[in-house]
Amino acid sequence: MTVRVRFAPSPTGMFHVGGARSALQNWIFAKQQGGVFVLRIEDTDAARNRPEWTEGILSALDWIGIARGSYEGPYFQSSYAGEHRAAAQRLYEGGRAYYCDCTREDVQARTGPQQRGYDGFCRDRGLEPGEGRALRFRTPDEGETVVVDLVRGEPTFENKLIEDFVIARGDGSPVFLLANVVDDMSMGITHVIRAEEHLPNTPKQQLLWDALGVKPPIWAHVPVVVNEKRQKLSKRRDKVALEAYRDEGYLADAMRNYLMLLGWAPSGDREIVPWSVIEEEFRLDEVNPSPAFFDEKKLRAFNGDYIRALPVEDFVEACRPWLTGTETIAPPPWQPDEFDPAAFAAVAPLAQTRIAVLSEIVPNVDFLFLADPLIDEAAWTKAMKEGAADLLDAAIVAFEALESWDAESLKATLEAVGAERGLKLGKAQAPVRVAVTGRTVGLPLFESLEVLGRDRTLTRLRAARVRLV
Repeated sequence: MTVRVRFAPSPTGMFHVGGARSALQNWIFAKQQGGVFVLRIEDTDAARNRPEWTEGILSALDWIGIARGSYEGPYFQSSYAGEHRAAAQRLYEGGRAYYCDCTREDVQARTGPQQRGYDGFCRDRGLEPGEGRALRFRTPDEGETVVVDLVRGEPTFENKLIEDFVIARGDGSPVFLLANVVDDMSMGITHVIRAEEHLPNTPKQQLLWDALGVKPPIWAHVPVVVNEKRQKLSKRRDKVALEAYRDEGYLADAMRNYLMLLGWAPSGDREIVPWSVIEEEFRLDEVNPSPAFFDEKKLRAFNGDYIRALPVEDFVEACRPWLTGTETIAPPPWQPDEFDPAAFAAVAPLAQTRIAVLSEIVPNVDFLFLADPLIDEAAWTKAMKEGAADLLDAAIVAFEALESWDAESLKATLEAVGAERGLKLGKAQAPVRVAVTGRTVGLPLFESLEVLGRDRTLTRLRAARVRLV
């Protein structure tokens, strides 16, 4: 038997990090088993679907390493509407489903405080198909439904506690539960790996598989992803869009490494591991069923480690979208002809150790490419205290006299200027840093001045001195 798994997102919004985690788990499992990964776009919610969301799904999968052309699909659920209706008709004709004309208000009126859900009122009324009549599945009165789950063992559900659930609406359109089952049957899905939130629907779906005469798949319900308050990640409340992390400058390798740790861990006391190790070691039956905390601070630290591990030339290339701008990344504050690749290459090793996401490269190097630095007024007030004007005057004179414009000479010169005024280097360099870069923190000052050059450095120091008059 060839293992076939599927990832079935809905194109109704940005790509959720929890969905990305499930996609990666499906991808690895299929690869380990020599199986097939199927992408199915569940696009039957016509009111909310948008073509750009579908492209967003494909693009996000590309980014995390599930590239177009390497999987089967994408298929679109809307293309299988005829099969969904045919399955509903088979269940009706076989006595496994019946029509019901109860409104929601009718059901609520008959539901007492101890009764949950539909009470089976229309089970034996023998209603024919008709406008406004929903089709309900006839759940067995006795017995149990056992779900074989690679993560959770064998959850067992008493059939008598499962209501006669709707499988087709009053207009004849099948609901998600049935469409999902029929699609999985049509595509020969052998394993369904998905989030824990779908577990309550699983006994209903398994009953449908049985009623349609097909062996159900093996299930694996991976843990729900939660925030720091242990609440399920919400699009309305939390930062969950994979595209947002990508466009902020998270590396794909860091993101997929971190996502795979949500509920699972590689061997040994380690978390940052090569993707090849994850592909080899990941096991569904080792996934922890407890909720998995999506810690953005930890992800950020992960990403910083990955950035620092890049060869410098790869780091330079990775920063390029933020230095030049793209369709999804805003252009930097300098004009294209102001960007100097050689200057950036010179400071890249310094910047690489100081940023955690690639978008932070812009404020770290903007002083190199702008005609005038972007002055942080709070930094200016903090640095330009009494004595700053005198120090800048002395630094200008000393820097003008330098024979060699290099970081070591610049440091020694400013250190001497500060010492003459009873200042340690840290205090002496604060006014110079703000005058030249606009900020109190950033790349190492003297290496920055070396790359910026004598003329531009002196011009900025003189401009700052004029402002202090």
